[in-house]
Amino acid sequence: MRNGAPELGAVDGAAGLRVAVVASSWHTEVMAGLRAGARRALADSRVADVTEVQVPGTFELPVAAARLAGAGFDAIVALGVVIRGGTPHFDYVCTAAAVGLTDVTVRTGVPVGFGVLTCDDQAQALDRAGLPDSREDKGYEATAAALATAVTLAAYAP
Repeated sequence: MRNGAPELGAVDGAAGLRVAVVASSWHTEVMAGLRAGARRALADSRVADVTEVQVPGTFELPVAAARLAGAGFDAIVALGVVIRGGTPHFDYVCTAAAVGLTDVTVRTGVPVGFGVLTCDDQAQALDRAGLPDSREDKGYEATAAALATAVTLAAYAP
């Protein structure tokens, strides 16, 4: 356990899930790491039915997740990165992404893994991107969380 976080690994019972991964296009090196982490988590959990969708930025993640949630996916993973700049733009995009993705999951009942990095600088983002020199793998963690939640909720399907 790192800083109180649970150790998330392969998710038992996830093999039959249909999963969508929606990723933003900004900060290509960081996003490559996040996408690779998501793919590792899906492979570790033996999830074969995966659709990957790319959107321009983190602001667009909620609308894509909403459309995918209505398309029969069992779980969605949202990946993005926003790096603080000198304007309030950071706050607006981060808030819109968090509120929008929360709305999607609560309104639809489809788990959305929140793999959106909100960092002060590029170094922080790279440290969380799941790259060889990174301390954390947020793409993997967000994917494992979405899968684990989908498996848990399947027992309570209407």
